[in-house]
Amino acid sequence: MHISLLPEGWPRPKGYSNAILARGNETIFVGGQIGWNSDFVFESNDFTDQVKQALTNITDILASADAGPEHITRMTWYITDKQAYVNNLRGIGAAYREVMGKHFPAMSVVEVSALIEDEALVEIEVTAVK
Repeated sequence: MHISLLPEGWPRPKGYSNAILARGNETIFVGGQIGWNSDFVFESNDFTDQVKQALTNITDILASADAGPEHITRMTWYITDKQAYVNNLRGIGAAYREVMGKHFPAMSVVEVSALIEDEALVEIEVTAVK
């Protein structure tokens, strides 16, 4: 069971939750997923495409534990270019909804100077509770 927490008087955030109250028996920690496919190949250097692939990787991993996006309680996004993120919000939102549906966990986005894989533009890690 997951409940999005919203303090009285706070505006509802768009595309994420400020906090999630989670109750469950199993916790899944998914290490950072990047925009390459299951063969470790980047099919695109487009920011939105890499986001979609990273999210797909996450849902594939969760499926191996009989879990899905609805079990995600927290996401941390590491991006190499804040402006690329801001400029692609519409496409990122569409890709997110296509892969994750309308489930919006607690989320943070952090700009970093680089990721371990030189071609990676985004890395996303999640915690899920089922």
